[in-house]
Amino acid sequence: TQVTEKLEEVVMIWIKQIKQVLVESEQIRREADDIGPSAELEHWKSRMSSFNSLLDEIKSSRVKKILSILQAARSKTLKQWKELDGNITIAANEAKDNVRYLYTLDKFFRPLAKASPVTMMEQVPSLMNTVRMIYCTSRYYNTSECMTSLLLKITNQMINTCKTYLCEG
Repeated sequence: TQVTEKLEEVVMIWIKQIKQVLVESEQIRREADDIGPSAELEHWKSRMSSFNSLLDEIKSSRVKKILSILQAARSKTLKQWKELDGNITIAANEAKDNVRYLYTLDKFFRPLAKASPVTMMEQVPSLMNTVRMIYCTSRYYNTSECMTSLLLKITNQMINTCKTYLCEG
């Protein structure tokens, strides 16, 4: 029982740390007003990396051994652990899915940043079609919050590109 209690303490520390990671990942991001759409892709890539690392750690043999000991001891901490494990898996899947969809837009981001206003406008129909496809098919990114953020960043990039064009001209 002493071993079980020590292991439960360790798992409770892990649970507290994982909850903190999940809470921080759900907080509203503070971003510059003029940030472009590439930042959206970078955000989700970073989040995917974080959650994948966390999943790798959770699936390590060390953690599995501790969990199996607690399971044999019928520990009540496992209920909380399983719920958090599921939440982390969902967060990792969301990040992976969002990165996959945002990569389809990546081919528009560079031309959007470097083009003249005329060339940029030629890209807009294809870009909007791709955004529409993401909205219609994505499991996670098709919320109004995500779409609003993405469209705001696309608009910011278009404005910045036009400003640069006007200043150079």
